[in-house]
Amino acid sequence: MCQLCAAKSSPWLNRRGFLLAAGATAAGSAFAQVDVGQGSRLRTLVPAGELEQAAAKQYGELLQEARTKGALAPESHPQLQRIRKISSRLIADAPRWNERARQWRWEVNLIQSNSINAFCMPGGKIALFTGLLDKLKLSDDEAAMVIGHEMAHALREHARERIAKSQGTGALLSLGAALFGLGELGDVAANIGTQLLTLKFSRDDEIEADLVGLEMGARSAFDPRASVSLWQKMGQANSGGGPAFLSTHPTGPDRMQRLNENIPRVQALYQQAAARR
Repeated sequence: MCQLCAAKSSPWLNRRGFLLAAGATAAGSAFAQVDVGQGSRLRTLVPAGELEQAAAKQYGELLQEARTKGALAPESHPQLQRIRKISSRLIADAPRWNERARQWRWEVNLIQSNSINAFCMPGGKIALFTGLLDKLKLSDDEAAMVIGHEMAHALREHARERIAKSQGTGALLSLGAALFGLGELGDVAANIGTQLLTLKFSRDDEIEADLVGLEMGARSAFDPRASVSLWQKMGQANSGGGPAFLSTHPTGPDRMQRLNENIPRVQALYQQAAARR
C-alpha cells in the first residue's frame, strides 16, 4: 500500500501499480518460492460465498456440540492462546495465496479430545484437537506446519474443487436454486457442511497444501525443517492404529522427501523473517 501511495504523482502509475498488485494477489502464487501453479478452475462451479457460509454453519454447530460436552477450550486455556498466537502469524500471509482471505472472519479454537486431528474449513474456520498437540508433543514450529497445511487447503479452495467433482450436476443445480431463492439454503448448507469435515483431498491437493504451508510457515518465521519432523511424528503415531488425521492426510517417505527438496527454496525467507522478529 505504501508503494502505491508513493505513485501519486502519476495517475497511470497509480492505476498500473494497483493492477499489478491486484493481479499478483489474485494469482495467489505469482511470487511463490514453491511451485504449485494455479488452482483448478473446477472450483468456480461451486460459489465461494455459499460454501463459506455452509462452513461457518457447520463450524458453529461443531463448537456448540463441543461446548455442550465441556470439550471446548476456554479463552484462558494456555494451549488455545498458543495456537492462536501461531495462527495469527500465518493468517497475516494468507492474502498472498487468496485475496478472499482478507474478508474471512478467521476463527481458531481448541477442542479437548484425544483425537490427533486438525482442520481449516473454507472461510478460515480453524480447529485443533488437544490430542494433536499433547500426544505428538509438537513444538511451535511443528504446530505451525500443521496449521499452515490446513490453512492451505482452504486458501487453495480444495473443498470447492472436491465438491464440484463429486457432487455432479444435480447438486450444483440444487445449489443454484438456493442461490436464486428457489430452495432452502439451510438444507444445501447442511449437505455441503457435512462433507467438509470428512472430505478426502486428492494427492495433488495434499502436495499443494504441504508446499503452501511450508512457505507460509517460513514467511512467518517458523522453521521449515519442522515440516519433516512433524510428518515423522505422524508416521510414528500411525504405527499404533493410526490417528484420525491420517485417514484424510496420508503420510509416507515420498511426502518427507518432497518437503526436504523444497526446504532450501524457502530457507532464505525463514531466515529473513526470523531476523525481523
